[in-house]
This record gives sequence, structure tokens and C-alpha cells, in this order.
Amino acid sequence: MQFAPDRRVEANKLAFERLTKSDPVLVDVRPAGKFIPGFTRNIILTSGPPTPWSDYTGGQRDAIIGGALFENLAMDRAEAVAKLDAGEIKVGGCHDFGCVGSLAGIYTASMPVFVVENRAFGNVACCNIYEGSNPRRLNYGVYDEGVRERLLLVQNEIVPVIAEALRQSSGIPLKPIIKRALGMGDEMHSRNSAAALLFLRELVPSFLGLASSGSDRIVRAVQAMVDDQYFFLRLSMAAAKATADAARGIEGSSVVTAMAFNCRGFALRVSGLGDTWFKGPHASVEAKLFEGHSEDEITWMGGESIIAETIGLGGFAQASAPSLQAYQGGSYETMIARNKELYAITVGENSDYLVPALGFRGTPTGIDIFKVVESKVLPVLDVGIAGKGGGQIGAGVVRPPLACFETAAEAYRQRYG
Repeated sequence: MQFAPDRRVEANKLAFERLTKSDPVLVDVRPAGKFIPGFTRNIILTSGPPTPWSDYTGGQRDAIIGGALFENLAMDRAEAVAKLDAGEIKVGGCHDFGCVGSLAGIYTASMPVFVVENRAFGNVACCNIYEGSNPRRLNYGVYDEGVRERLLLVQNEIVPVIAEALRQSSGIPLKPIIKRALGMGDEMHSRNSAAALLFLRELVPSFLGLASSGSDRIVRAVQAMVDDQYFFLRLSMAAAKATADAARGIEGSSVVTAMAFNCRGFALRVSGLGDTWFKGPHASVEAKLFEGHSEDEITWMGGESIIAETIGLGGFAQASAPSLQAYQGGSYETMIARNKELYAITVGENSDYLVPALGFRGTPTGIDIFKVVESKVLPVLDVGIAGKGGGQIGAGVVRPPLACFETAAEAYRQRYG
């Protein structure tokens, strides 16, 4: 098929319009297996392009096993491995089920998920719930009794309160929260402190209405929501997934619609190239590690929270969050410089997501694979850093490999000429 360059420009304008005009609204919190089509109890979802079970290694493999144990699909680790080997327990990719996963990205059927509807375009996306601030978490490749107890606390005590409060509303629009939070020091990936408080404000009237049925459970829910800066990240991810999916499948568009890690490497999808993952090696990383950890511990076990960067948030709004320098290292001047260079690889500026430090310019939005290949400017991604022994050991900035964009660009040329 021959596709004229001006038609690619028009296709990318359409993709950009869908990225910027989307209206993600939190409408429900439901058990994954009762809401997500095709998600049966013997499926474990994980991050990144799907790969055969035998190819999963390290923390991502351990997290999948942990998910099987949490769901009571096996009595112990050995039985879980045997059932995974035999295909009795199946592994699926989060994106293929309309979901998006943090780090190892583990979903099991009983786990609750945020349900976000894109009211501008009618599609729906899900993200599971933050496990808590302990660095030892299932999504960081750890499963033990403490992790199990925290997952059950979220599932049985925290989520029911949030769900009950949410159902007293007609849904909570997330875009206005994101817009305000960008002006209050968040970038919506590694820092969501303001967004969590703004979201809590939306629920306060409903919480007051529920207070007569027991204040202790409301206190626990509020504590979970403001415990640290990552609670709202799952809402940001679901909003970003609902937004990015609206730009999928546009004939001739060279705009990126998903980026993800698994334990094997980095991958991305492109609007005009369907659901194919274009794969490459692991990303390069600049990290600030927690005290007592060293660079030789850094490992990869998946990650799809970079869906935030796919729609112009996270690293693409890094200059909005000066306090990140204390968390993930570097200087604020470097953060501003990084943010500015990303305009060279995107279709346009988001008229809703504004960066105060850049004179209220819109965030660079709509990554164009050809602009990346031609400029050699790589996306800036804000991420948590996992350790070989499991758990979070730091935070930092990563850059995906150029090879993914080059492979995607070649596939585009073969398809469109």
C-alpha cells in the first residue's frame, strides 16, 4: 500500500486529537474476573508483550507464581510451577485484556480493578489497585504472608469503602484532577501526591454520608489513599490506557499507542500497525537507589506504567515536578532540559496538560516513531527501580532503545510504502 506523507500527517493529527480530547472518567471498582471479558480464574495477567511461560525469569516469574498462590490456584510454589508448565494456569498480557500493569503487573481474577470509561470515545480500560507503601510488593516480584495480608486488606477493607462512595456519584472525571495536579507539583507517574488529595476531595461528601455505618473503615480507606504518592498512579494509568486506546488502529498513523517492559526487554505498539509489539533490548537507566542498595542489584521484571508517557504525562511533564530530583536524582535544570527536547519527537502540545515551568506550554504529546528515528531523541520515562531480590530499591529515569522505533519504522514502510 502506498501512503502519501501528507496522509500520514493527517492520520497523526487524528491520533493526536484522540489523545488530547479523551475524557477518562472513573465509573466503578470491580473484581477483575467479574468485569473483564475472557478473564477466567486460571489466568494470571502480567506486564509487557506476552511471552511463553518458560521465558519469564527473575522477579516477573516469581510474581506470576505469587499471583497463582494468592488466587489459591496452587497449594505451594512447586504446584504452581507445575500447573504453569502444564498450561493449567495460563499467563496473559495486561494490554490484551484492556488493562495496564504496574511493574510485574500481576492481575488475578479476584483482584479489584478501577474501571475507567473514556466518555469521549466510548472505550473502557482497567488498572488494579495499589498494594501499599511497603517496598516488598507482588508487583515487585515478592509474595509472602505480609504481601498476602496487604492484598487482602486492600481487597476486603479499602476497596469496598471506595466502591460504595463512588457509586453515590455519577463517576469521577479524572482529567480535571490531572490538569490541576500538574500545576501543583505532580507529573502523574512518579509523583501523584497532589492528585491523590484532589481525588480524595471528590470522595469526601460520600465518605461523610457513609460515616454513620462505621468511621474506622473510612479512616483506613483515607489512610491508604494518602499513604504515599503512588495511590493515584493506578488511576492515572487507567486514565492513560483509556486515552491511548482511543488512538489505536488509525490507518497510516505512526503515533505510539503503548510502551511496555517485560523481563526480556522493551517494546512498543504503533497506531497504524495494529497490535504488533516491536521489541528491543532493555532500556538504559539513570537511577537514585535507596540507602543500602547498589546498581548491580537493578533488574527488569516488567512495567506498563509508562502508558503515562505515551499520552504526554510522566517524563513528558517532568518539569512540573521539581521535587522529583530528591526522589530519583539529577537536577531540576536537567529535568527542564529533558522535557523541552521531547517536543522534537511528538505531534503537538496538549492544550489541557500544561507545564508551569515551561511558561504553561502544553506537554509534548503523541510520540511519532519517525521523529524519534530521525532526531535520535528518545522518550524520557519516569519509573520505579526493582531489585534482583524483589522489592523496590529506588527510582529513576529510563530511555527506551532506539531499535524498537527503527523496527517499527521499517514495518511501517513495508506496509505503507
